[in-house]
Amino acid sequence: MTSLPSEARYRQRVVRFSYKHGVTQAGIRFRRSRQAIYEWRARYDGHWKSLLERSHRPKSHPNQHTEEEKRLLLRHWARNKHDRILLWDTLRQKGYTRHYTSMNRALNKWTRHEAKPVIKRNPKPYRRADYPGQKLQVDVKYVPTHCVGNGAKYYQFTAVDECTRWAFRAMYDERSTYSAKDFLEKLLDAVPFPIRLIQTDNGTEFTNALLVTKSKHKTLFEQALLDMDILYQRIRIATPRHNGKVERQHRCDDLRFYGTMRMYNLADGRKQLAAYNKKSNNIPKICLRFLSPNQVLAKYLAVM
Repeated sequence: MTSLPSEARYRQRVVRFSYKHGVTQAGIRFRRSRQAIYEWRARYDGHWKSLLERSHRPKSHPNQHTEEEKRLLLRHWARNKHDRILLWDTLRQKGYTRHYTSMNRALNKWTRHEAKPVIKRNPKPYRRADYPGQKLQVDVKYVPTHCVGNGAKYYQFTAVDECTRWAFRAMYDERSTYSAKDFLEKLLDAVPFPIRLIQTDNGTEFTNALLVTKSKHKTLFEQALLDMDILYQRIRIATPRHNGKVERQHRCDDLRFYGTMRMYNLADGRKQLAAYNKKSNNIPKICLRFLSPNQVLAKYLAVM
């Protein structure tokens, strides 16, 4: 690869030759176009540095962000800097018409000093569910202690549909198989499509298959699935990535809900979580091509 200084010195030789023998002869000798040589001659001031390659970036662009858009972006970015898809959805409600990738490009330029290194991963091939209800991932997360005012421990049971990313959550004060069964009953009342299969980890609130003293009887959760004619599948031990969709939803819940949420008791937490349930399914997702779970679900329900 030719370095910039050597290319500039080469252009200097071409220009000097053109002064002696003309632009046409210089073009024939060095196999350069006449237009290029004329441009070099216009820039040449006697020093080879004047012939260094310059940036081809335009000084302005008719579709660049306006100052009003920039102020709107930076004002809301301060509140949603850790969740850009939610930031983009909020801006659209304020009249912002740019695409998500255009917003990211502008933010990366204006907030470069706060950018974090991106870790590239090679995802393994995975077949997505073909229709709503084909497989739902269910998991449990702890409610952060900074959200609780009375010092008690609470748990969030979460179900995420693999096809549409439609999510449902419920809060409990105990992590037991009884709570898992009750969550399953509430899930069936809330879900707008039939469920074929449910996938969980190997927690004792779901199954007793990994207990040292294995019981032959099924847990309340497993028996409820059997009574409801729903297939049950457990992931491999110590592989939470196999339940990756619900794990990713838990991360979003920490950013969008529990980051600013404060609760005083279980009833208060359930009330706030029910409102967030309705809101979260209307937030667009990148994996759904910037559609919300409810929008994707409406397309499937229209033909089911």
